[in-house]
Amino acid sequence: MKTVSIIGFGRFGKTLYRLIKNDFLITIYDPKKIDFGEIDKNTKIAQELSDLYKSEIIFYAMPISAFEGVISEHKKYFQPNQLLIDVLSVKLHPAEVFSKHLRDTQTQALLTHPMFGPDSSKESFQGLPIVIDKFMASNENYKFWKEYFESKKLRVIEMSAKMHDKIAANSQGLTHFIGRLLEELKFKDTPISSTGAKKLLQVKEQTCNDTRQLFNDLQHYNPFTKRMRLDLGKAYDRLYNQLLPKQVDQKAITFGIQGGEGSFNEEAILNYIEQNKIKRYNIKYLYTSEKVLKNLHEGNIDLGLFAIQNATGGIVHESVHAMAKYKFKIVEELQIIIRHFLMKRKDITKEKIKTIMAHPQNFLQCKKTLSEKYPKLEQKSGEGDLVDTARAAFYLANNKLPKNIAILGPKTLSKKYNLEIIEENLQDKKDNWTSFLLVSR
Repeated sequence: MKTVSIIGFGRFGKTLYRLIKNDFLITIYDPKKIDFGEIDKNTKIAQELSDLYKSEIIFYAMPISAFEGVISEHKKYFQPNQLLIDVLSVKLHPAEVFSKHLRDTQTQALLTHPMFGPDSSKESFQGLPIVIDKFMASNENYKFWKEYFESKKLRVIEMSAKMHDKIAANSQGLTHFIGRLLEELKFKDTPISSTGAKKLLQVKEQTCNDTRQLFNDLQHYNPFTKRMRLDLGKAYDRLYNQLLPKQVDQKAITFGIQGGEGSFNEEAILNYIEQNKIKRYNIKYLYTSEKVLKNLHEGNIDLGLFAIQNATGGIVHESVHAMAKYKFKIVEELQIIIRHFLMKRKDITKEKIKTIMAHPQNFLQCKKTLSEKYPKLEQKSGEGDLVDTARAAFYLANNKLPKNIAILGPKTLSKKYNLEIIEENLQDKKDNWTSFLLVSR
């Protein structure tokens, strides 16, 4: 009987052992010193690494990411004409590792990928596929193992390492990705699960029975899986967008803007509407950039508008953070001149004002002027929707904020909310331009 060593006795190492144990004298080894359980009389457990390499054939059944480290460490034990066989789920990686470490030796290497695992081979190995690539094996060794696998009723597929990885990325790699995606989604069986749903549950259970390390290694060590994931993401986006209405309201364009009524955002979108002679439109006041992009993604608005940069204050951090979370298409960049007015309720005197409330950008644009004219007043920005200056003005006018707060923002707020202007043109620069993005899905 030929002598065979199996390095790695995890889930697949045990499956491989079950396949070949009756036909060879076997030595097994696992670096984790696990409980090997019941083993056949033709099997022994290696105590030293050197014991493994007394065999004619060495099978490597370990995590993909551990493979090169093992080959590098074990290289000193390789024997001339010894055959090394990997059973990894990727093939270009072991081919590169073998080529690198066997270059100046007479040791042979055969690439294989048994396309089954402990679950699918539980009842029988018959008809299960195994990919083999002759690679650095002799004709004699290649013929022996091809015929041996066929004798075990496996379906032998002869294929190059590159072709294997290319196909496997869109089959095995995709299946494992979908399985883990269902796990992240907490996909479960229900009393009304259809046959299709039960099959999805089987995919989830089968893939998630394997280790997270196998999943990560499949995605990282196959050079074609990155393209698979990118294509999957694009396909998801296309399908998702197909389900959303081309226009929320068939009779009018629905805009969603970062500000509230009377805001600079409203001024910018109304300028755009006028310039483009749009007759029928709706405006949703969403107050924050995050809400604009969220509503755009969910299909609740047709176009979104938010500020991105000011000539004095620089980038609008709120918008930058929101942009990092969503995909969108830039339709147009808009610009308007920004002028800042300080205003208060009419039922309180200027001397009783303690706080100025506005968007953080407003304070940046008026930093120097405010420090000179109103150094003792606290500068405060609201949270959530109240970060929007127009929303803060609404709250102040409706007794939802203390009376001793003044608002720093556009002049239109004074008319809309019956506020008295204390001072005008508090911006540090005369040419205080702000840029806005008009975006679509």
